[in-house]
Amino acid sequence: MCNTLIEQDNSDIFLYLYFMKKKQLPVLQIEQFDHAHGSFQKSDHDFYANTIPLHLKHHHFIHTPHKHDFFLCMIFTGGKGTHEIDFSSYPVRPGSVFMMSPGQTHNWKLSDDIDGYIFFHTREFYELNFSADSLQNFPFFGSVHAVPFIQANKKQAEDISGAFREILHEFEANKSLKQQRLQTLIRLLYIDLSRIYPAEATVPESPSYRIQIRTIEALIDKYYKTKKFPKEYAVLMHMSEKHLNRICKSTLNKTTTELIADRIVLEAKRLLAQTQLKVSEVALELGYEDASYFVRFFRKNSSETPAQFMKRYRS
Repeated sequence: MCNTLIEQDNSDIFLYLYFMKKKQLPVLQIEQFDHAHGSFQKSDHDFYANTIPLHLKHHHFIHTPHKHDFFLCMIFTGGKGTHEIDFSSYPVRPGSVFMMSPGQTHNWKLSDDIDGYIFFHTREFYELNFSADSLQNFPFFGSVHAVPFIQANKKQAEDISGAFREILHEFEANKSLKQQRLQTLIRLLYIDLSRIYPAEATVPESPSYRIQIRTIEALIDKYYKTKKFPKEYAVLMHMSEKHLNRICKSTLNKTTTELIADRIVLEAKRLLAQTQLKVSEVALELGYEDASYFVRFFRKNSSETPAQFMKRYRS
């Protein structure tokens, strides 16, 4: 099984120790990845593609939990395993497709015979020519609560794998209008993935609430360490607390309070699992001076104490 610090060179070990010392999970950028079939050109720093075996072989630093600042899409065509994204575990088998947004934490356990394709890109790379077609219009990128997983059937997997192969071929070729064609191929793939995206995984949206729900999620993501109450976000959004709660409830079936709690607990889990911070230090990092209050809050919203969670993920 993969998911080990196998064959790490000195630079990999240095990166690992550096981030542990800083008590931060590494946030990877596209320029850290070299394409195995040739030199990585400066113009390609906003896009990357590879087969999964070569991707795993040439980038040992991805075998430990990490985040990234780009959008990622991958399909597995062989092998098996599990893929954990923001502490939710998904099966890996032929036809498993994953779509991840910037800032999500992930790691995996994969069999030695794993196979498939992967690509990632910046927001600017995609939206440069599709300014009216935001990535958030796709259901898997539209909300932090969207499920980042599709299990395609055999026919769907064949078609999707073909699209990934064409993207990889275009990436490796040095032809005119390369970026424009890559953008078009990615857009077509995202449309096809949206068509088979399971209805139960889609975050329902009222057109009148679309902008508001994305705004509240962005505000929570920015201020969750300092603003803990719905009324504070209602002020930022220039609406009543009652109306804000109605938007959250009708769109995500969660209250504003639950959305805030979800974001705080997610970050707490990241810190507890992937740093050496003590529970009291995590509490301070998240804006809680009273560690005992933080413990009660965490337990209420995750059904276990921080210490219990930490023991499971640090052992």
